[in-house]
Amino acid sequence: MKANEVLEKYSAGERDFRRANLRGQSFQEKDLSGADFSEADIRGANFKNANLTGTKFCKAKAGLQRRLVIVLLLLSWITSGLSGMCSFFGGALVVLIVRSSGVAEQVYSWIALIVIVVLFAVIIRQNIKGAVALAVAVAVAAAIAVPFAGGVAVAFAVAGTLAVVEVVAVVGSFAMAEALGGSVALAIAVAVAEAVAVAGAEAAAVAFDIGEALALALALAFVLLTMYLGWRALKDDPKNAWIRNLVIGFVATAGTSFYEANLTDADFTRAILKSTDLTKATLTRSCWQNTTKLDQARLATSYLQNKNVRQLLITGNGQDKNFDRLDLRGINLKGANLQDASFIGTDLNRANLENANFSRAKLVQTLLEGADLTGATLTGACIEDWGISNTTKLIEIKCDYIFLKLSPDNAQYTKRRPADQQRNFEAGEFAKLAQRIPHTVDLVFQDGIDWQTFLKTFQDLQVENDTEERPFIQTMENKGDGAFVIRVKVPEKVDEAEYERKFRAEYNAKLEAKDIEIKLLYEQTEFFDKQIECIRKDNTRLMGVVETMAEKETTNINNIDMRDQRGANINMESHVDTAQSVTIQQNDPKQNINEAPDKNLTEAAEEIQQLLNQLSQNNPTTTEIEKLTVVATAAEEIKNNPTLKSKVIHALESGGKEAFKQAIDHPLVDIFMALIEGWREA
Repeated sequence: MKANEVLEKYSAGERDFRRANLRGQSFQEKDLSGADFSEADIRGANFKNANLTGTKFCKAKAGLQRRLVIVLLLLSWITSGLSGMCSFFGGALVVLIVRSSGVAEQVYSWIALIVIVVLFAVIIRQNIKGAVALAVAVAVAAAIAVPFAGGVAVAFAVAGTLAVVEVVAVVGSFAMAEALGGSVALAIAVAVAEAVAVAGAEAAAVAFDIGEALALALALAFVLLTMYLGWRALKDDPKNAWIRNLVIGFVATAGTSFYEANLTDADFTRAILKSTDLTKATLTRSCWQNTTKLDQARLATSYLQNKNVRQLLITGNGQDKNFDRLDLRGINLKGANLQDASFIGTDLNRANLENANFSRAKLVQTLLEGADLTGATLTGACIEDWGISNTTKLIEIKCDYIFLKLSPDNAQYTKRRPADQQRNFEAGEFAKLAQRIPHTVDLVFQDGIDWQTFLKTFQDLQVENDTEERPFIQTMENKGDGAFVIRVKVPEKVDEAEYERKFRAEYNAKLEAKDIEIKLLYEQTEFFDKQIECIRKDNTRLMGVVETMAEKETTNINNIDMRDQRGANINMESHVDTAQSVTIQQNDPKQNINEAPDKNLTEAAEEIQQLLNQLSQNNPTTTEIEKLTVVATAAEEIKNNPTLKSKVIHALESGGKEAFKQAIDHPLVDIFMALIEGWREA
């Protein structure tokens, strides 16, 4: 059936295309959702970017078309022949050792043979990549050594190349043969490799007139070694799995393609999926029960890459298996046996878990948002901190009891519910207990909570809410170790995911701003502490000067010669006034300032006060940062006004800091004075 015919019938409302021959047909970017292609031949069909939601491919046969299979099989046998030729050259080395009479030729042959053996050992113990790295190193060494020991270097390079090429060729050919035709093609590939190696060894033996046994033995030894490595690669040996994956990816490009297709709810039960490309396909709730050759499909980065997960999907049996912390979003485990399985930290969001048996399973911190657990069995399961939401379906759950806590060693369950060991849940009781109240958002704070920032964020979002009903805090739970869970009830019209995202964004932004404010305040506090210390030192020095001046004036009065001074012109008033002035200053500095104010100081203080009043009216001064900002702005404007700055400095020098401070009537004067203290020294 041609693609156009299928599309016409589909447009007319027909959905039944069972057992249709669709080999090589293209349905790229077409909508075939809900169609039934059960038992159809879809080898080589192109479903790239197609919408196949809910489409059935039960017992369908995917893979390569026959003509492509023949071409690729021939390619596989050619690479097998290449491997046999490499084995032949290995036998030829022994021939050279036996036949050659020259010492140099024998040395070169022995070196080459040893290099081959070493590389085979590296491949077996590590992987082909390690052998390639060693071969490259040998080649570089050979290139450096050629001017000094050309024959030895060449022997190293040739031997390394032969060993690596032989192994890669045989592993690649075996993987391709297995991917294409299974055991028959693989047997043919082995036969080709053996035939070429044996024929070459026999020819070498006759040509060099030596015994056949020696050449045949070495050639067959190389063949057997490469066959062993090929067999290990086919068995998913992780050391050399990359070659197998590379071959499967190459073969799948000519097979059935579901590249970037939407396979949501698609059914591949009992389908043959050899050489199928599933790269970037949407596999949400796709069914893979009893499929064959799924491991020979190109699986890319989907959950199908995991061997244990593939087996679970195919067999439906995951009992006692460990699936901890895997990304299994959208997986279809309908009816699966998952007793005693572990899903700690596993993402099962939007998964189909209908009728699955989770008896005694570990569902600790398992994500189940949007998952369907209709009819599932949860008796004896541990559900500590599992992630369900109002989108999680807990309909007709079979559950006698559950546990809320897992011991640190993951060995024991505690905190049984119901707590009474003699009682089990009644029908529907567990669902009511476990199901979250609709239209709620759980805000989890793992590393503690800043309550001031939280309340400010919560209030801001309440104001932004357009609905008549506003969000409110429903419950607060202390999880221990500083962790809190706050459940917020949101209006029905509010999108829960959007509310949580917006709350997180605003809370984190406010928290970051607060951290910056605290840091700046700390830095300013350190600055003010230093300024206060300097002021105290200056005041101490000032009091010392005043005391010294007072002592000097008293000394001058006491040293007056009281003998006959009638003819002398003594200015007693000057001395007395000076001493009195110093005494007044020491006892009451404010009295002296008020009695004789400096005109320049008064003018400068009035201008500063006016500037601070103006800035305070136009800018907020609630927080410490806002106050510092206003004062810093005022200081900057004064610096940019040379006349005013000169007045301020003169006022500080003539009247002193305290007098200037008393002349400015503003709540920010203390911060301002600390900021300009250093101007007198500048």
